Amino acid sequence: MTPPETCPVCGADVPRKARACPECGACEESGWSDQAYVSQLGLPDEDFDYQDFVDREFGGRKTWRPRGLSRIWWVAVLVVLASFLWMIWRSWRF
Repeated sequence: MTPPETCPVCGADVPRKARACPECGACEESGWSDQAYVSQLGLPDEDFDYQDFVDREFGGRKTWRPRGLSRIWWVAVLVVLASFLWMIWRSWRF
């Protein structure tokens, strides 16, 4: 394979018959070939399991709920909020 005009690794100009980049030392094995370029991208394998990734990254399928608050407090907050909105709505009607 002939070397590219510019090094795909560092962007330096590469002489025509060079075997490696004069700046970073990249060659066909380390960065000029398509296979070397693709291996540097960090793409997942074809057998990539998305659900396993999500479970490892985010700790499984958990529903969000602040710690320390029980359901009764959530209901109380919703009742107070609904009452407040109802009072505002009633004051605008008259």
